[in-house]
Amino acid sequence: MLSGKQKRFLRALGAKEKVLVQIGKDGLSYNLFNFVDDALRAHELVKVALLKSCELEVREAALETAAQSGAEIVQMIGRTFLLYKPNKELGEKRIILP
Repeated sequence: MLSGKQKRFLRALGAKEKVLVQIGKDGLSYNLFNFVDDALRAHELVKVALLKSCELEVREAALETAAQSGAEIVQMIGRTFLLYKPNKELGEKRIILP
């Protein structure tokens, strides 16, 4: 569970990030969850966007994606949400939380 200070720190980092994952008309799928998991392993902080063709609500998609990948939701704005999952194997590239 992230504290408020940690979420604020991650939101600041996430503001500079580009969207890595887009959820389209196919919605949530096994392949999407695998892709998000790989992205979290590589980057720890992943920005996900729902395209207009996606019929899911942002909150529903964020909760399900976070649950399937074991990540925490840092922020939800509009049709975009930010996920964080620490990866201890990254070494120096790892995000150090306050």
